[in-house]
Amino acid sequence: MDMKLLAVFNEIYQTRNVSRAADNLGLPQTSVSLALGRLRRLFNDPLFVRTGAGMLPTPRAAMLVPQLRQALELLQSATQQPSEFDPASSSRSFRIAMTDISHLEFLPALVNKVAKAAPDVRIEVLRITAETPKLLESGGADLAIGYMPELEAGFYQQRLFDDGFACVVRRQHPRIDRNLTESRFKSEPHVVLTAPGTGNEIVEHELKRRGAQRKVALSLPTLPGVGNLLANTDLIATVPNRVAQTLVKIARVKALAPPYRFPVFSIKQHWHERYQHDPANRWLRSTVAELVL
Repeated sequence: MDMKLLAVFNEIYQTRNVSRAADNLGLPQTSVSLALGRLRRLFNDPLFVRTGAGMLPTPRAAMLVPQLRQALELLQSATQQPSEFDPASSSRSFRIAMTDISHLEFLPALVNKVAKAAPDVRIEVLRITAETPKLLESGGADLAIGYMPELEAGFYQQRLFDDGFACVVRRQHPRIDRNLTESRFKSEPHVVLTAPGTGNEIVEHELKRRGAQRKVALSLPTLPGVGNLLANTDLIATVPNRVAQTLVKIARVKALAPPYRFPVFSIKQHWHERYQHDPANRWLRSTVAELVL
């Protein structure tokens, strides 16, 4: 049984005529006749008998009408769902996994943009963890945003922008003015951010490659609060450029070029192939992309 057979059954029942049923369905008459033959074999019943009043249903066909019509309506409903997502009328909840950097970079702008376009849409932010790939696959998360090399394989992705690194210190640092020399970089105490997405492994790899070593005085697993920390200590933090620019705006700190050329890295949004064509997910991805592209 398939949708075509259900449609043929319903049309013959309504028109009492094979030729007219074929015209209404946009099918050759031979196709409708073959479909009727399949229906007769499936139900082991003539179903429709030719009379002077047309093709009249047998008792078996009359009994099947309510059930087959219901099945046809369900199939039509399932296959004719609207393919568009209307953010203005939606009350959907989106779950976005973000790194701490993404909180700082995207969240305020994303909330403001969504509030204008989709006032009833709700956003739930998740932390990036080892479970994030499984959440993307299962639908427990709609998107993951940030620097996440572990998601490079097996997921769809879109590069939002490339970033480099800057060093951040308090404005009135007693030993660092406008330039950060290599010797000062090595001798001053550093705070290392180990939170996912901060790119610390890139910095560490490059320093090791150069045979350079910094004096780590503090390690932090999160990014929030680092601006206040730097503003009230003599610590140096090596962070992505955009993070440095934000810290300069919200804390009494300054951003300086590092004494080494660190590799750039890409901030991306990631999603699972199951949701590649989902209209709501596509709207969310385009909304995120519009913030930076």
